Amino acid sequence: MYNRPRQFRVTTHLLNKWAVGPSMLLALGMLVIQNAQAGPEIQRWWTPTGAKVLFVSAPELPMVDVRVVFDAGSARDGERPGLASLTAAMLSEGAGDLDADAIAERIEAVGAELGAGVDRDTSFVRLRSLTESEALETALDTLIKVLAEPRFDASEFERVRRNRLTGLRLDEQDPGSVGRKALYRAIFGDHPYASDPSGTAASVAALTVDDLRAFHQRYYGAANATVALVGALDRAQAETLATRLTAALPDAEPPPSLPPVPAREEGEIERIGFPSSQTHLYLGQPGMRRGDPDYFALYLGNHILGGGGLVSLFMEEVREKRGLAYSVYSYFMPLARTGPLIMGLQTQNAQAEGARQVLLDTLTRFVEQGPTEEALQAAIKNITGGFPLRIAGNSKIVRYLAVIGFYDLPLDYLDSFPERIRALSAEQVRDAFRRRVDPERLAVVMVGDTPGTDASVEVDVGAEAEARAHRPGADTGGQD
Repeated sequence: MYNRPRQFRVTTHLLNKWAVGPSMLLALGMLVIQNAQAGPEIQRWWTPTGAKVLFVSAPELPMVDVRVVFDAGSARDGERPGLASLTAAMLSEGAGDLDADAIAERIEAVGAELGAGVDRDTSFVRLRSLTESEALETALDTLIKVLAEPRFDASEFERVRRNRLTGLRLDEQDPGSVGRKALYRAIFGDHPYASDPSGTAASVAALTVDDLRAFHQRYYGAANATVALVGALDRAQAETLATRLTAALPDAEPPPSLPPVPAREEGEIERIGFPSSQTHLYLGQPGMRRGDPDYFALYLGNHILGGGGLVSLFMEEVREKRGLAYSVYSYFMPLARTGPLIMGLQTQNAQAEGARQVLLDTLTRFVEQGPTEEALQAAIKNITGGFPLRIAGNSKIVRYLAVIGFYDLPLDYLDSFPERIRALSAEQVRDAFRRRVDPERLAVVMVGDTPGTDASVEVDVGAEAEARAHRPGADTGGQD
C-alpha cells in the first residue's frame, strides 16, 4: 500500500471571517465583470534582483493572488525527463525550518492556498491569501521558504518518487495517456517539447536529490523569474512584496533560448495496440508560438474548426452527421517555441479509420476554403462576448499576467484581444491556415484494438489512482 501523498494545496473559505453576504458577493461580481470589459490596468517593473513583476490593483476584495513563474519547464529536463516536475513537487515537502506538515498547517491556519505546477515551458508556484496583516505575513513567509529554501529530504523524495512511478504505470494502462505522449513524440521528434513533463519510469528511477538541488539552483533564480500580483495592494505594497519574494532566490541567469521546432516533412500514422472497445485518435503538427503574428487568425479559425464545442465543424461532421464520436476537438497550444496543433476524438474500434478520414477531409476543406462569413461572425460574437468572463476574477487575471510577463506579450494584450478578433476577415483566417496547417504532414496516433495492431497491453485495475496527486497537471492552475 503506497503512502497517501501530501497535497501541495490547502483550500479553505477565505472570506468566512469577513462575513461577506450573498448580496455583497453579487455586487462585487458585477463590478469585476464591468471592470473586465475595460481590461485591467497592468503595471510592470523589475525587482533589484532582476525579476520581472506585473501587477494589477484589485481593491474590491481583501485578498491577493501571487504567481511566481520560472523558465524551468520540462523542456529544461535535458537527459533527465521528469526532473522539473519532481523539483516542483518537492518544494512543499520541507523548506527552511518547516517540514511538509508544518507548511500545510501554516497555510491552513490563515485560510490561504498554496500550489505548484509545471508545463513544458515553465515551473510556477502560486499563493492566494487574505491581505489582513497577520495572515499575509504568515503566508508570504511560508512562500518565501518554499521558493528559496527547499530541503529536498531524501526520505520525502523517495515517497514522492514512488507515487510518481505508480502514476507512470497507470499512464501505461490509459489509452488516452499513451496516445497523447506518443503524439508529442511524433510531432516534436528530438526537440525538448517531445518529452512528457512526468518523465519515464527509467528516468524517474535514476533521479537523485542532488539532481533536484542542482536544477533548483540553476533555474529558480530571481533573474529567471516573473512575478504576477493581483489584489488589494497599492503600488508600494506590491513592490515590497515582490522584492521580498525574490530577494533570497538563487543568483542564476536565464537559460539560453530553446532550439526552434523543426517543420514536419511528411505525414505518418502510428497504430498502438490496446485492449479496449474504443480507439483514441490523435492528429497533430507544429502550430504556433506565443506572440505569433498569426496567433489571432489561427485562434479564431480553430474556434470554427474544432474549438467551439457543439457548433464547430468537427462536431457537425463527426458527431451530428455521422455519429462517429460523442466529442471531437482541436486546439493550438502556443509555447515559447512553436507549440502543437492537436485534434482528437474517441470512437468505436470498427469506426476508427472512418473517423480519421472524416477529420482529415474536414480539415482539408477548411484549409482550402476557409470559414463562411456566417461562421466567422458567429465565432467572433462568441469569443468576444465571452471574453470578459475569462478575466472576471483575480485568479484568472493573475494567470494571464503570468503569461503576458513570461512570454513578453504587450501590456495591452487583454485590452486589445477582442478588437484583434473583430478585425479579422474570412480571407485572413483562410490565408493563415493555408500557410500554417498542412493536412498531408500530420502526425496521426491511433490507440486501440484496431486492425493492424497488437492489443497486448495488460491492464491492472487494482493500481492506486491517488498516486496522480503529485503528477504534473494535478494542480489545475497551469498556464493558459
